[in-house]
Amino acid sequence: MTVPPQGPAPMYVPAFSMKQRITLMANKYELIATNPDGSDGPLLAFAQQKRMAFKEEVTFYTDDTKSQAVFSFKARKRIDLGSGYDVFDPQGQPIGWFKKEFGKSLLRSSWQLSGAGVEADGTERNPTVAIVRRIWEFVPYLGEIPLPFIFHFDFKDRATGELVLAVERKVSVRDRYRVNAPDPRLDFRVAAAMTVALDALQSR
Repeated sequence: MTVPPQGPAPMYVPAFSMKQRITLMANKYELIATNPDGSDGPLLAFAQQKRMAFKEEVTFYTDDTKSQAVFSFKARKRIDLGSGYDVFDPQGQPIGWFKKEFGKSLLRSSWQLSGAGVEADGTERNPTVAIVRRIWEFVPYLGEIPLPFIFHFDFKDRATGELVLAVERKVSVRDRYRVNAPDPRLDFRVAAAMTVALDALQSR
C-alpha cells in the first residue's frame, strides 16, 4: 500500500532527535534536526515543562531564551485528559491533535494522532516491554524510580498501514529520542508535540 498522494506539510522535517534536560524544577526538551549523515543539526525548538505544575499545556520556543513562541499543545479539558490535546501554531490556530486511548493502554500504550491529511494510530512497538513496564509502575517503591526500559512507538496511517512516525528512545544518561517521519504530510510541529507528550504524559 502507498500513502495517498498529497503535498508535503508546510513544516516537514524527515528526521530529528529530542534531548531532555532534567532539572530540579523543570523538564527541558530540545528538538534538534538530524543531518543526512545522522549527526545533529540545528536546534528546531525548545520546550520547558515545570515539574510541579499541571501537564495540560506545553509551549515550544525558538530557543531556551523563550523569547519567541512557535507552537504549543494544550489539553482540551483540564480534568478529563482523555479528551485529547490540540496542537496550535503561533497564532493559536489548531494544526493537529493527539489523544491517548486509555482502554487500549491498559496493557500496551496506544495513541491517536491527527494532522492535516494524516490520521494515524500509534502503539508501543514491543508488547513484552509494555507489559513489564506496567508491572514496574505498580510495584511499591519501584514505580517512583525512572523507567529503565527502552521503548519505541510506531504510528501508522489508519487507512493504508504505512508508517507515519517512529519514535525511538535511546539509552543515555538523560532521555534521548530519535524520531523519523517518513510521511511528508506530517507537520513537524505535530510530530514534535507528540514526541514530547510520549515522554511527559506517558504515565498519565
